[in-house]
Amino acid sequence: MLFNSIEFFIFFPIVVLLYFLTPFRRRWLLLLLASYYFYMAWKPAYAIILVISTLIDYTCSRSMGRYTDEEKDRRKPWLWLSLGSNLGILLLFKYYNFFNDSARELALALHVPYAMPAFDLLLPMGISFYTFQTMSYSIDVYNGRIKPERHLGIFALFVTFFPQLVAGPIERAGNLLGQLKEKHDFNYTRVVAGLRRMAWGFFKKIMIADNLALMVNEVYNNPGDFEGFSFILATVFFAFQIYCDFSGYSDIAIGAAQIMGFNLMENFRSPYFAKTIPEFWSRWHISLSTWFRDYLYIPLGGNRVVKWRWYYNLFIVFLVSGLWHGASWTFVVWGALHGVYQVSGILTREHRNAFVEKTGLADHPQLYKWVQVLTVFFLVCFAWIFFRANTIGDAFYIVGQSFATLTNPLQVFSLDVAHDVYMNQGFKVFMVSVLSVAVMETVHLIQRNGSVTALLTQRPAWVRWGVYYAAIIAVLLFGQFGSQEFIYFQF
Repeated sequence: MLFNSIEFFIFFPIVVLLYFLTPFRRRWLLLLLASYYFYMAWKPAYAIILVISTLIDYTCSRSMGRYTDEEKDRRKPWLWLSLGSNLGILLLFKYYNFFNDSARELALALHVPYAMPAFDLLLPMGISFYTFQTMSYSIDVYNGRIKPERHLGIFALFVTFFPQLVAGPIERAGNLLGQLKEKHDFNYTRVVAGLRRMAWGFFKKIMIADNLALMVNEVYNNPGDFEGFSFILATVFFAFQIYCDFSGYSDIAIGAAQIMGFNLMENFRSPYFAKTIPEFWSRWHISLSTWFRDYLYIPLGGNRVVKWRWYYNLFIVFLVSGLWHGASWTFVVWGALHGVYQVSGILTREHRNAFVEKTGLADHPQLYKWVQVLTVFFLVCFAWIFFRANTIGDAFYIVGQSFATLTNPLQVFSLDVAHDVYMNQGFKVFMVSVLSVAVMETVHLIQRNGSVTALLTQRPAWVRWGVYYAAIIAVLLFGQFGSQEFIYFQF
């Protein structure tokens, strides 16, 4: 079920109403049934995978819980069973054909016979998200950070909680599991705050992401029809499309959970204002970046190793992160690029600091800050080309065309972005997208120094409701309702 669908606008109010009317001791059952219905509205048969994963992790965690910390070695078989089962399911449905096709192409190039069959498997929605969530639970139980949950229904709800089931945030048991056992009474202030957060998410998705998608998809799906500035503009548009699409989903999920009394972790904090690549990753998809930090980077040794191993650890983490995002070489290159950014940032730190001192940028902190922000944005957008391109060949073609334009400022800008869309309705789409992005970034700037909500509440009622009605009318007139799935559903 999509958040931006009529079905959800019917489903969610009914669930909330029943939630507050249901006796506390039965609310977990209501939410569990609602969560399974939410997932099964997409493809009912794939709920079986959720059930299997839930039962395996529940059994393994309860078995690990029988041993004390001094008997930690006896927990290992159960940990490996849990991790192996989860990764096995993920590898089968998401990566088998990718690795199989790559191996077949290599065998063909080497003139070696290859007979492994391909499977026509539909990727289960959100499998990477709930797999990582359950894996972190098993690892935390193994390490003694949390006690295994005894109530199978509560644990199943932790795995399937519908607001964040298919696209995060990737919750930790230490945050969410306890909240599922608490009683949450109806609270008007909290409900209003949750609705406001959901509305902000829908604005980002419907007004910005889906309008930008019309132009981005036309260019990236037909790269041979475009050249020059079209690729640069489409790449910048995609940077905002994917941010508004994914952070919009997170806002809706956080707001929906907040209405019922649950606090999910923040997943984005204005990432395009980051001054360094590490800072970008501390602001972007926070639940995933902290997952990789805690469950891969630190176990590999983090930065408490010799330098070459530190660089290796960083690179491996981002390479795996790229592969997590999709079974394609474009995602692997995207992850590798961010790994190179991280390592080269460390290696060039002293030289960059010396350059800043020599040029006098250090004497102009505000100017230097924006130079850093724009530099990071450029590097992130360059990597986004590989993330969005349909093939490696398309990505390199777009890179070549983009740099040819940047190095030749006399070239006439080609503004034929999405020819059919742009010529027929493109000017409206273009202006709506640009103005909506401007509104969003203005809100982000205000929030860096205060709260937009607090600012509105200080104004007269006619001003507040004028803003609300203007936003609603704008969305109804210019929004793209149900035209695009959320990008991260494919992961």
